[in-house]
Amino acid sequence: MNEFIPLGSMAPGAVATIKQINIDPSSRGRFMEMGLLVGTSVEFVRCAPLGDPVEIKVRGYHLTLRRHEADQIGVCPE
Repeated sequence: MNEFIPLGSMAPGAVATIKQINIDPSSRGRFMEMGLLVGTSVEFVRCAPLGDPVEIKVRGYHLTLRRHEADQIGVCPE
């Protein structure tokens, strides 16, 4: 069963694979430039004390995203 969860709801230290990206087409290029592509492995590092933004590790570097952006990325935990 391939159930996707939002990237923003992962627990710290969890690793997952990106399965879908539901970002507005005008912003999709920016996400692609950051290395966020379907099939890419990501690690959820932490979220800020108030829950926004979230920090992930993708392709060897740390990236922060707004919670509403991270919630548009569906992942499958490994």
